[in-house]
Amino acid sequence: MNHLGTVEIETERLKLRKFYISDAKAMFNNWANDSEVTKYLTWPALTSVKAAENTLSNWINNYSDSRFYQWAIVLKEDVLEPIGTISVVHMDEEIDMVHVGYCVGRKCWNKGITSEAFKGIIPFLIEKVEVKRIESRHDPRNPNSGKVMLKCGLQYEGTLRKADINNQGICDASMYALLAEDYYKS
Repeated sequence: MNHLGTVEIETERLKLRKFYISDAKAMFNNWANDSEVTKYLTWPALTSVKAAENTLSNWINNYSDSRFYQWAIVLKEDVLEPIGTISVVHMDEEIDMVHVGYCVGRKCWNKGITSEAFKGIIPFLIEKVEVKRIESRHDPRNPNSGKVMLKCGLQYEGTLRKADINNQGICDASMYALLAEDYYKS
């Protein structure tokens, strides 16, 4: 892979950018403190703005690594305040694969924002980073996450039983993927 790190990406309605420490309050208020948003995630809802600052500090320190991809999702109409995040949460260099995870605040659900953000990073990851496989998974009890993956061109590959863990405990994992060869065919 040709790692380039977290670069700014724009879509029709969104700016995907690096996080700043000044984003801590918005992160906490807009999604990270909401147990409904984090219900099916692998990290618990944060309990303070300070916890958000600590998380952001860690991410910001990792921006110097060209293999680190963590974007703030920001509406162009409100460029100062992130409403969620999308990132590469795992990668396998041997097969040129990245695993993408995302979350947005509840006020942004069912507006196509997550799909737009995911669609926004796909050309960058495949064309510039030269990823051969983009994958993502969701707990089947959270079907809207799977709808995002399908809207972005990922194909459902199956559900692995009791193969993951999230804030609900051990769970099934519905797997989706987009191969570079399929991306270039479309």
